Amino acid sequence: MTDGRDRRPAPAHRGRGVASNPTSRFAELEVELDPTELEEGDLRARTRYLDDTSRGVITTNTSPDVGFGASLNPYRGCEHGCAYCYARPTHEYLGLSAGLDFERVILVKRHAAALLEAELRRPAWRPRMLMLSGVTDPYQPVERRLGLTRACLEVLARFRNPVGVITKNALVTRDLDLLRELAAWGGVRVTLSITTLDEELRARLEPRTSTVANRLRAIETLADAGVPVGVNVAPILPGLTDAEVPRIVQAAADAGASHAGYTMLRLPGQVGPLFEEWLERHAPLRKQRVLNRTRDVHEGALDDGRFGRRMRGAGLYAEQVRALFHRARERAGIPRRVPPLTTDEFRVPGGAVQGSLFG
Repeated sequence: MTDGRDRRPAPAHRGRGVASNPTSRFAELEVELDPTELEEGDLRARTRYLDDTSRGVITTNTSPDVGFGASLNPYRGCEHGCAYCYARPTHEYLGLSAGLDFERVILVKRHAAALLEAELRRPAWRPRMLMLSGVTDPYQPVERRLGLTRACLEVLARFRNPVGVITKNALVTRDLDLLRELAAWGGVRVTLSITTLDEELRARLEPRTSTVANRLRAIETLADAGVPVGVNVAPILPGLTDAEVPRIVQAAADAGASHAGYTMLRLPGQVGPLFEEWLERHAPLRKQRVLNRTRDVHEGALDDGRFGRRMRGAGLYAEQVRALFHRARERAGIPRRVPPLTTDEFRVPGGAVQGSLFG
């Protein structure tokens, strides 16, 4: 029994980014892990895959921070288990937890490709870049078996609708044939997200992502194939990984990266307590430094959701990180801007090139 003030970290679940499963703020009942889901007493919480019955697959936004206005997410939840993931609270809208549920209850849109094709065939559709994905990783482990992301890429290639891909998984190279086809007419840009070059830290922060070496190898493979590929240093963890920024950018450039970007750590909603718990377990001596610097860039909070600030932060420390990144990118020879993907090649299979329909 405890008096509610016990701050000891919850027991770890092997292969998971967080240990807790806090109740969704929208839920009236609290559900605890079923003991039958714990394998051999080692607290390995098994993953469940549930069908998502959404009738649409394209999501739009008006945020100036994210670099795209429309996205496509074949999965909800992400087994990669990144402890800091800002998307965790999206699971609460499903009545699930931002903690373990986000990693172990994955909703799959088995008809994503068919829904996408229906959207692209609508007369009202105007060709625009779609981002795979805007929230969770399109190449998380189950993609190897289900192939939903590949099926969507096949649709986009047939319609010649441009697509951006961002992932932490080297599985993206499996689809090199489609990516090369899209690249031939300026219709794709791939980004590998790298948080740290420290493999031991990576394994604790992002337990089911690809290794750092494999991500860099994926950049090299894509670049050699003529597919535009770059790196996103994301997120930068103040006081923990910020010093690595120049080395990450240079390593990606050496592998063939032709563009680079970054985002700052933000901890919305339940992600704050979950990440504090992670710090207590894995980096207790740096915990306060990381949290204090994170508050420095978000005006005293762990997250600032305002447009123009949420991805990069504000204040002196945020400006120092910005200058560090810009110098690193310049020294690595990576251009500041990249050309936009083309929408001129869009066509509806069996019909005319759409551009000609609108003059």
